[in-house]
Formats: sequence, C-alpha cells, structure tokens
Amino acid sequence: MHDVIIIGAGPAGLSAAFWCDELGLDTLVLEQAEEIGGQLHRVYNPLSNYLGLKARNGAELLELFTKDVSDAGFDLWTQTEIESIDLRAKRISLRSGERLQSITIILATGVRSRSLGLPGEKELAGKGMIESAARDRDLFAGHDVCVVGGGDAAVENALLLAEVCPTVTLVHRGKKLRARREFVERLQPNHAVTVFTESVLTRIIGDDHLEGVEIQRKDGLKPFQLAVRGLVIRIGVEPNTELVREQLQLNQRGFVTVNSEQETSAPMVFAIGDVSNPIAPTISGATGAGATAAKVIAARLNAQRING
Repeated sequence: MHDVIIIGAGPAGLSAAFWCDELGLDTLVLEQAEEIGGQLHRVYNPLSNYLGLKARNGAELLELFTKDVSDAGFDLWTQTEIESIDLRAKRISLRSGERLQSITIILATGVRSRSLGLPGEKELAGKGMIESAARDRDLFAGHDVCVVGGGDAAVENALLLAEVCPTVTLVHRGKKLRARREFVERLQPNHAVTVFTESVLTRIIGDDHLEGVEIQRKDGLKPFQLAVRGLVIRIGVEPNTELVREQLQLNQRGFVTVNSEQETSAPMVFAIGDVSNPIAPTISGATGAGATAAKVIAARLNAQRING
C-alpha cells in the first residue's frame, strides 16, 4: 500500500513526487516511456520564461531535473505499461500482471499532438514529416514545405522554415489564424509564406519519402496537389485520458476537470499538468500544480492518521 501513486514522469509528475517525498509520503511514480521528461523531449526552442532558470531546450532543462531524481527518496518505474485503473478502489493493474494499491492517485499523463488521421502520416515519420522546425529546418533548407494549423505553434514553425525554404504553404481550416498577433504580423510581409485559410489537407502523397500533399478549399473548388518535401502538423493536442475518461468528469475537449486543490471528481484522485490545464499548459504551471496536489494530499493523510 502506497500513500501516493503518480502516473507520469513529466515536469508535473516529478514535481509532485519531490514534494510528496519531502512531506514524508510513500510515493511511487509510474512512467510508460523509457525516459522521464514527458513533453520536455519535444521542446527544441530556448526556455526563457521559467522564472530564475534558463535552458537552451527541453533536454537541457530535463538534465537539471534529472540530477534531483537520483537523490530523491521516491520510487520511479519507467517502461511500465498500465492495463487498467480503478479510481474508486485506487487500484492499478499493470500489463505485467502486477497490481498496485494506493491511498491516493495523481494523474500526470500529459497530452499528445493531434494527428490528421491520414494514410502516410505515421508511415512517413522521419521521411519528410517534420517534428519541429526549430530542430529540423536545416534538413529541409532549399525545399518547399507545408505546415498545417493556425495557432502559435503552426505559425512559429512556418516562420522558422521560411528562413531556409523557398516556399512555405500554411494550411488552416478556419477563416482566420488563431496565433498571437505578433506572430501573424511577422507572417504577413513574408513573401516565402502562402496562407490558405478555410482549407484542409486531404491526402499525404509519397511512399519511401514525402512527395506532396493534397489540399481541399472550402469554396467548393476541386482539391489541388502541391509538391513539398516537408510537412509539419500543428493542429493542437489531446489529453491522455483513455484509462480514466469513463470514471472522471472531463471538459468538452476531454481534459480532466479539477478544483483549486487539483482534485478531480473522484475523491482522493488528483490531476496535474497539461492533462488538466488546457488554458495555460506551461512547465511552471505543471510544477506548481504538482506542489499543490502534494501538499493537499499530505495535509489530508496527516489529518486522517491523527484522527485514527
């Protein structure tokens, strides 16, 4: 029997684990990936807005976090796949057949990038699909590319690619881009970027490598094909809630609903980080939520033990 089981070892989960450990709670962290860090592995741009700390990218920040992990007293299991979770019973069944029991559970499962669901999207990973312009743009210098999306991430990727690519085609399904004004203002005078609003990608073309895309305008005209060697898809994220979505209250986008103490609709089940923060998913917000949940849990468990 553990005091706390934390599912996910990104910034939120690690922060909660450190606080739980400091507060004297028996804590176990479960991470399905081989390495800890969560979304930090996908942050390639400099991190300058984490108060009191600068890092060249997510990997460098993770190095700083990892130094503390080795000195911590909580248990951390990586490459651990969960079969099912019973939130009412606070019981977790692993794919290995092992069952774990806890007094409280903290969900720090994060989010994943949304996909278009088109054939070729997964098959051409590393063969023309661009994960991040900040990391990969030099590989596509001199080639025409396409970016799908209309938010900050999509426009920022388009601007970075426009510095090294002859043409960048930005495809967005809405009437206007959702990105911040400063991003859009930088985009407008850039002659390398062509923006198609009210448009969707309907086909990814290529076998051994990406050769092009097919775009459908909402004005009823026939879809047209565009030859490109690189494709970035930035259409938002979706929360990793598959294991618990039938047991918890979620918002319309599927994110876990929590109160000011990070508690979910299930008693003594908490959610922290991006999985419960669709409005401002930040590293500092994630670590802060982890600390909040840990302190609330410690206070409640201590009160229960005092009262017998």
